[in-house]
Amino acid sequence: QLVESGGGLVQPGGSLRLSCAAHGFRLHYSTIAWLRHAPGNERAELFCISSRDGSTYYSDSVQGRFTFSRDNAKNTVYLQMNSLKPEDTAVYFCATRDDPDCSDYVEDYTSWGQGTQVTVSS
Repeated sequence: QLVESGGGLVQPGGSLRLSCAAHGFRLHYSTIAWLRHAPGNERAELFCISSRDGSTYYSDSVQGRFTFSRDNAKNTVYLQMNSLKPEDTAVYFCATRDDPDCSDYVEDYTSWGQGTQVTVSS
């Protein structure tokens, strides 16, 4: 089971840190993605950290503003989001796959959390 937290309402330019905690399995051995699907967008955006070597992948829209981190002792992965913009407003889901490499395809992720709402607005 994956449980996300940390979402909320923040002003443009602000920051949030999302958490994805795993229960019943070790996140350390999983490839982990954060996905968001904003209203009006055709496709979900995906950011990923691979279990193979810790490589991270971010979409161009968040590159340099969002950062993954892990706390293996807490079995939790974080997404630090800085310089938030109104277009970052979405429900954010964390998901995992057993494959050691990231995938661009949402259907390749097999375990999902319930999502946490992020709203960026003044």
